[in-house]
Amino acid sequence: MKVGLVVQRYGADISGGAELHARYLAERLGPHLEVRVLTTCARDHLTWRNEFPAGTEDVNGIPVERFPVARERDLHDFGVRSRRVFTRLHTLQEELDWLRSEGPVSPALITRLRRSGREFDFVLLFSIRYHQAYYGARALAPRAILVPTAEREPALGLAIFQPIFRGVRGIMYNSIEERAAIQAVARNGHVPGVVVGIGSEIPADVDAGRARQKFELRDPFLVYVGRIDANKGCHELFDFFARYLDTTRRTVDLVLVGKADVPIPAHPRIRHLGFVSDRDKFDVIAAAAALVMPSYYESLSMAALEAWALGRPVIANARCDVLAGQSQRSRGGLCYSGIGEFETVLDRLLADGALGERLGAHGRAYYVRHYSWPVIVRKYRDLLDRLSREPAAYEMEPLPGWLARRRPTVPPALDVVAALPAGAAAHADDEDHAVHDGGLPVGAEART
Repeated sequence: MKVGLVVQRYGADISGGAELHARYLAERLGPHLEVRVLTTCARDHLTWRNEFPAGTEDVNGIPVERFPVARERDLHDFGVRSRRVFTRLHTLQEELDWLRSEGPVSPALITRLRRSGREFDFVLLFSIRYHQAYYGARALAPRAILVPTAEREPALGLAIFQPIFRGVRGIMYNSIEERAAIQAVARNGHVPGVVVGIGSEIPADVDAGRARQKFELRDPFLVYVGRIDANKGCHELFDFFARYLDTTRRTVDLVLVGKADVPIPAHPRIRHLGFVSDRDKFDVIAAAAALVMPSYYESLSMAALEAWALGRPVIANARCDVLAGQSQRSRGGLCYSGIGEFETVLDRLLADGALGERLGAHGRAYYVRHYSWPVIVRKYRDLLDRLSREPAAYEMEPLPGWLARRRPTVPPALDVVAALPAGAAAHADDEDHAVHDGGLPVGAEART
């Protein structure tokens, strides 16, 4: 079976969540299917500047075709358009203009997809909010399988995406909460879909002691892994951590791993290691008292899954449905909502090493059951096999005409998202019930 994988940017040195998700998936499906990646020449997600050469190259055994981006992103223009469609009554055309401003706009990539004919049995499209996924789904709807990586943030409420959710052949959801939000906003229960998520590449020789020695990590520490920016809740994390240090006698550090898109406070207890090798990243996670995830918006946290794979507990923002849900189902994390609960949760973990080990063991069992690579690959292959035997039952809804696209009748996206059901899903048919052995509950019960 031939599968195309379309993603906004791709590379062995790109560590963004959806992009790393796409690369891991391509490499794990490669031994079972004929996989070809189609992407842009962009490396940076803020500018979409062309940095990779156009053409075809091999990345870890996967053929990758790159196409130039026609225009870099204008962040001011994007901000203006975002405020318009997120907060005001607007037109469908204004949403399409927002999508073009979001990017990455690569006419050559879309032309390549339109001319692919029957070259691919199916095309996996990452991520719904980006230009190439939207127009790729419209170009190849009968063979399009969407990997939305959608978060509960304003873009989910844009009307342009609802026909895409209803018109693709299948959807691979990252979490139960992502599926619930998308089905509520698009009424797309007829589309075959699987909650699958993604695995990770955990080295066999992870060594916590090696990280402590290399980076001189002498005291207990929390670790944050990922893009360091405001959208990931990092400003709040810095504030909460500094306030905790002002009120405690405990000695604890906050260690940051990843690219910094915002200034990092000059504090002796906040350490920024920058971009590190995978081996170093996993060593640091293994050495941490806990991994902290402050984000309000996630479709799935790869960093949390990696911490659980290594048997480390997670401290997560309870206001993110996905993080709260996975912490509850795994019994591998403690959730906080506000500075008081952050301090309480951190105090409990630092005071009770056995609690951290118990949570970490729950998390490891959860990871093996639901996110180990044999499970992930099987779910993808099962859905592809099923769809190859079934005819497409629905067609993609066409875009409205010129005049209809310009009628100011579309509600603010923020209002749409606010009306969606919220909260964590404790159990669902896609996941086994969480392990219960009398340990400390997590989520709402664990905040006090």
